[in-house]
Amino acid sequence: MENLVIHGVTVTADPSLTTAEITALVEEEIKLWQGKNKILGRVELSLDGDSIVVRAVEKSPIRRVRRITGYLSSLENFNDAKRAECEARVTHS
Repeated sequence: MENLVIHGVTVTADPSLTTAEITALVEEEIKLWQGKNKILGRVELSLDGDSIVVRAVEKSPIRRVRRITGYLSSLENFNDAKRAECEARVTHS
């Protein structure tokens, strides 16, 4: 299997498929997903006889949110010091 990134989407494809075929299939999938207001995260293209099997996975909408001093904030809003503090924290099971 060949790994590529096309239009920001990670693609795993059968090596017998050409780059043009892979790109066309991925672009078609992106349009289908955009029509559903979803973001395509990954595509797997494999062959089953004469057919091309397309498996598509949605990009996870989950993001990390932290509660700092009683307020919820995403990690993008943290300064470098607070971001380093979060990365250095130990998770206890």
